Amino acid sequence: MTEPDTTFDSTAELLGRITTQLGGQLSHLHRDRTRRPPMSDSMSPPTLVAVGHGSRDPRARATLARLLDRVRELRPGLDVRLAHIELNAPLLTETLAGLTDEGGRDAVLVPLLLGRGYHVKHDLPGAAAAAPALRTRIAAPLGPHPLLVEALADRLVEAGWTAADSASRSTGVVLAAAGSRDPESLADISRTAALLGERLGGVPVLPAYASAAAPTVPEALRTLAARGRHRTAVASCFTAPGLFATRAAAHAPWIAAAPLGAHPTLARLVLHRYDQALARAPRRELAVSR
Repeated sequence: MTEPDTTFDSTAELLGRITTQLGGQLSHLHRDRTRRPPMSDSMSPPTLVAVGHGSRDPRARATLARLLDRVRELRPGLDVRLAHIELNAPLLTETLAGLTDEGGRDAVLVPLLLGRGYHVKHDLPGAAAAAPALRTRIAAPLGPHPLLVEALADRLVEAGWTAADSASRSTGVVLAAAGSRDPESLADISRTAALLGERLGGVPVLPAYASAAAPTVPEALRTLAARGRHRTAVASCFTAPGLFATRAAAHAPWIAAAPLGAHPTLARLVLHRYDQALARAPRRELAVSR
């Protein structure tokens, strides 16, 4: 009896291994051939937990829910959840406890906040530390970033800003934000104001704050008026409607932009911050590597 020819079988096995390896490599690429962020051990993407501050204004939670609907539309299949630092349910600690109970392992906390401050530096890490069963990454706040500036500029256009206003020497903009005692948070808002001024063609944009910092919106308006900028708009550097946004808009001598809300560009920015965080080591791995 002749020996069986194993050449074909060996070749087929080799081709099978190559195909499997190639398929595994391609699975990590987006359609535009950029590399995907690393997946969790279970090969499912970590949960995106979008963290808002919380507000007594009932419009705030509904607005953030619409924003996250846009995020889900952009990234089908991604588990996206809303959490709050205070005032609204679910609280961040409750959301993380729920993920733990469900057997979740990875989560990325994306703060729906516009600068570094106490909440980003203390509240989010504290909540993550209280859920040790989760491998948790904390993303950067939404600002400063060019996508944030695009959303701010678009809201101004919706309120009535035109190209002629960008060319006028009598116009100016006050960028109204919540305010913070943290100098890095104030620096982030100042940077966003500078970027917005560049986006509007060199129009002066002054940051102003609803609490904890100066100048206030009325003070910033007076500063611009002293420079001959009497046609002044108020840009709303808030993710959702609330007391601060309402008060800032009430001071506007001309037009006031709506809060950023469910702007499509803001949804893209949320996912961008999520992807950036995935490129970094999880919280527990960072602690070991320092």
